[in-house]
This record gives sequence, C-alpha cells and structure tokens, in this order.
Amino acid sequence: MERTLTLVVPEEIYTPLVETATQEGLAPEVLAVEWLTAGMQQFLHDPLEEFIGAFSSDIADWTEKHDEYLGVALAQTRKPSE
Repeated sequence: MERTLTLVVPEEIYTPLVETATQEGLAPEVLAVEWLTAGMQQFLHDPLEEFIGAFSSDIADWTEKHDEYLGVALAQTRKPSE
C-alpha cells in the first residue's frame, strides 16, 4: 500500500536533492523516496541494535553515530600500505 506524504524541506536539502535528481534523470520526488527508503532500511536493520544498552559508555551519542565512530576506529587501525 502506498501513502502520500507532504514534506517541507529546507533549501539546503532541496537544492542538492534537485541537482542530484537531475543528474540521475529522476524527479526529485522519486530520488527522495529512494533516499528515504535506504535510510529507513539502515535504521530498521542496524546490526548493532541488539547491543544498545548492553554496556555503559561515556559517549552519549554513540547510538546515533556508531557507524561514524567505527569508521574512524577502522581507519586508525589500518596500515598505510592497505
């Protein structure tokens, strides 16, 4: 079942959305749905979800930024030749 959703989008989001959609040959609405779908899939199927609340942390925003933190940690552990 499909639903109609009306969004008010800030200019700093709308402009790159339209530019990217144009480059992709898509309507901005179609690209917005694709991006929203991808974002929701990541949110709904986060592999670290089961660990939320499993341990104490001094990092207050780790639930929102864990992918970023993991990426930084991975980059710091990689050897320069990799």
